[in-house]
Amino acid sequence: MSSVNLIEKSRTVMSVIMQPGDANFLGKVFGGKLLSLIDLCAYQSAARYSGEACVTASFDQVDFLEPIEVGEVVTLQGRVTFVGRSSMEITIEVDAENLLSGDRRRTNIARVTMVAIRDGKPVPVPKFVPATEAEKRDFVIGRLRREQRPIAAAEREALANRVAGMDDEALDALLTAKSLLAALSAPGS
Repeated sequence: MSSVNLIEKSRTVMSVIMQPGDANFLGKVFGGKLLSLIDLCAYQSAARYSGEACVTASFDQVDFLEPIEVGEVVTLQGRVTFVGRSSMEITIEVDAENLLSGDRRRTNIARVTMVAIRDGKPVPVPKFVPATEAEKRDFVIGRLRREQRPIAAAEREALANRVAGMDDEALDALLTAKSLLAALSAPGS
């Protein structure tokens, strides 16, 4: 099967009505419920693309843009946007719809990395060959995210190590800093 067909085949649409049991203590849909649905949608997209069982490697980013009300229909749209050797980045867009008013809005965007698995080990997935301008853009941006992850992790680790080595006076100064990054970057910090 050609890659273009696999990209299209990876597209997943799921719709679920949010029920009272899905609510948090404020009466809105519980974030954990939404994360579970996002994970299921990502699995479907990844398995469709790879033809393999897949597991979640990471939730790179989940943006909660607006709360979701009980009774609204949540529609998740997933698609493969970047592929490595055995991993796939799945972008999930989540919309909530009030069936009575017809109002529909984007509530979440998530990026999930899934890994194809066979016999408990990662296996290669088909090459991703973007054909459309949108697919090319998604692929390049997905690759940028992948390349930035270890850099950002190393920077966080270095900053955390600096903070871990600070004395009480230096920590007190950070507590009142307007910008922690600026304070940690200042000479002599």
